[in-house]
Amino acid sequence: MLIYILISLGILALDIYTKYLAKTVFILKDTELIPDVLYFTYVENRGAAFGIMQNRQWFFIAVTLLIILAMLFYIIKYKPQNKLIKLSLFFIMSGGIGNLIDRIRLGYVVDFIDVRIINYPVFNVADCFVVIGAILLCGAILFSKEQ
Repeated sequence: MLIYILISLGILALDIYTKYLAKTVFILKDTELIPDVLYFTYVENRGAAFGIMQNRQWFFIAVTLLIILAMLFYIIKYKPQNKLIKLSLFFIMSGGIGNLIDRIRLGYVVDFIDVRIINYPVFNVADCFVVIGAILLCGAILFSKEQ
């Protein structure tokens, strides 16, 4: 279990550091990484995914806390043996905690990864780990031999 906690702390540190960079460097100007494809663009997201449900921070805080507590309860009570399931749950929790910290501390989530080639909403490292964790969890559930 310690390895998963350390991975989570690493993800959280990466998220906090990249958001710090966004607030101190990318807030000044967009940073072009790959022309017309990938930029770092500072955005204050006061909503959920794709900016929906703007300015409902207490709702997002409550839902995030409930989901994290439910995942912790599942891990503690059922002690899943499937490493991919554990890893995916810790990815999701780490991303959720990263964005939760922003919501509580700032009242919004700092987003900065701007994929312009597909006109996708700006997102952050925490969002990446929530999505990767969800995909891994779906795959682990679908293809697991455990029942």
